[in-house]
Amino acid sequence: MPEGTVTSTDGTTIAFTAWGDGDPIVIVDGATAQRATTPENAETAELLADEFLVINYDRRGRGESGDTSPYAVEREFEDLAAIIEHAGGGRPATVFGWSSGGNLALNAAQAGVPIARIALFEPNAAIDDVRPPLPDDYVERLDAAVADGRPGDAVALFMTAAVMMPEEMVEGMRGEDWWAGLEAIAPTIAYDGRQVGDALSGKPLRAELWNSVDVPVLVMHGTDTWPAMAAGARAIAAHLPTATLKPVPGQEHSTTPEVLAAELRAFIKES
Repeated sequence: MPEGTVTSTDGTTIAFTAWGDGDPIVIVDGATAQRATTPENAETAELLADEFLVINYDRRGRGESGDTSPYAVEREFEDLAAIIEHAGGGRPATVFGWSSGGNLALNAAQAGVPIARIALFEPNAAIDDVRPPLPDDYVERLDAAVADGRPGDAVALFMTAAVMMPEEMVEGMRGEDWWAGLEAIAPTIAYDGRQVGDALSGKPLRAELWNSVDVPVLVMHGTDTWPAMAAGARAIAAHLPTATLKPVPGQEHSTTPEVLAAELRAFIKES
């Protein structure tokens, strides 16, 4: 289980862990997640390491990865490209994205990052009234909260506007031990806001959104997830000509390493 770093185009250091050998699978975490908080990624990697090189990296601004201002979505495409090229040996990579990490994977493929296939678990979209869209000023409010020294307010905005938790519940969370960890990576919440902005606008997905994505795409959602997440997955699958929709029985907004590893292995072999 080697750990290492790659250097992105702008000089930012991106930290990763790798398991196994073979064609690479790169795991992209969603909002607020990082290697230290997602042990299921390591467990999934261990199940696939007999046949694949599985790479999990800390997105910029989180965990052991660095960050460089100013942020632009293109910097994260470059980070992913650096992981594929240097940690993955430049071989055709399967990219798997959790939640908004799935939106990042699609955006990166649209921008030309060399990806062989994409697997997504509950990527984000809001095109009907199943869930409210993100506020038009969502990213600006996140950035302002961080700039004003109010990272907790940025986390709270994410929890209410993006995760759709009641405000009173979120206020009660501020005293929990783990809240400080979210405040520490609060600047990166706006990064995900930029990655999902088009898809969570509440408007139909634009025809040109991801129209250059011509590789096989597997879009999964749990059958027991929130209705809005399932609706978003269905909308994205319907929007992509090369996509297959896969409801995963009994799962919620995440799934077990055993189920995920089996789905990824089957998808790679079939595509």
